[in-house]
Amino acid sequence: MKKTWFITGTSTGLGRLLTEKLLARGDTVAATLRKHGSLDDLKAQYGDRLWIGLLDVTDTKQVHEVVNAAFADLGRIDVLVNNAGYGLFGAAEELSDTQIERQIATNLTGSIQLVRAALPYFRAQQGGRIVQISSEGGQTAYPGFSLYHATKWSIEGFIESIAQEVAAFGIDCLIMEPGPTETNFAVGLDLAQPLACYEDTSVGEVRRVFTSGDFSSGTFTIKSDLARTVDAMIAAADAEQPPLRLALGSSAYTSISQVLTERLRVLEQQKSLTLSADR
Repeated sequence: MKKTWFITGTSTGLGRLLTEKLLARGDTVAATLRKHGSLDDLKAQYGDRLWIGLLDVTDTKQVHEVVNAAFADLGRIDVLVNNAGYGLFGAAEELSDTQIERQIATNLTGSIQLVRAALPYFRAQQGGRIVQISSEGGQTAYPGFSLYHATKWSIEGFIESIAQEVAAFGIDCLIMEPGPTETNFAVGLDLAQPLACYEDTSVGEVRRVFTSGDFSSGTFTIKSDLARTVDAMIAAADAEQPPLRLALGSSAYTSISQVLTERLRVLEQQKSLTLSADR
């Protein structure tokens, strides 16, 4: 059965390839991006099956306007994919207020408002699927990415909560958690002005990895193939009963498995003290 998808952040990387693959198999895509022109080639090839909307997800008024327009023009949207986002790097005290506000507005508030804008339509059509692009960074944490992790951990909590709120309306949710993948994440990284005192700390070590552009070894080794990652996302989003979370790639599997195992170990270790707080 052909589907209609609404996808944010489609000009490059994962969002662009996802759009390409869905159109190639015969689906319809409402694709949003911040600037004209990036999807002109696909529009020429697929015509009315590609609906394009200009959208800055940090503009809540525009979010609602674009979602309203997409449903009005297309009639029904089956899957909403919250993909727009980027990384912010720097020790917490290195970050500017503007950088912090923009990161939260894009990665967290923008996704929340898109879901809120789509929910009345999904309820009215008695069904819909919300696909939230998170990352392994939604369950793990690395030095220098405190605000990025804050947004990813937060959006995962939001999605896990609303999945319970809207299940009765035939709406379900899926959180995608890719590890390091062949995207433009590093190229689009917003870098804070470094403080010399962090040069010889874990933040400095990670900063040197990203400024060098060498991801051939270490924690941030790029192991995941972009095309295979997108194929796995589509397969999961097509499933009759998708999982709430899907880790993508061996790096994501390993890192998430390690942190969850350690978290459970610590919880069990503290069990007696934990239970002593009961009445």
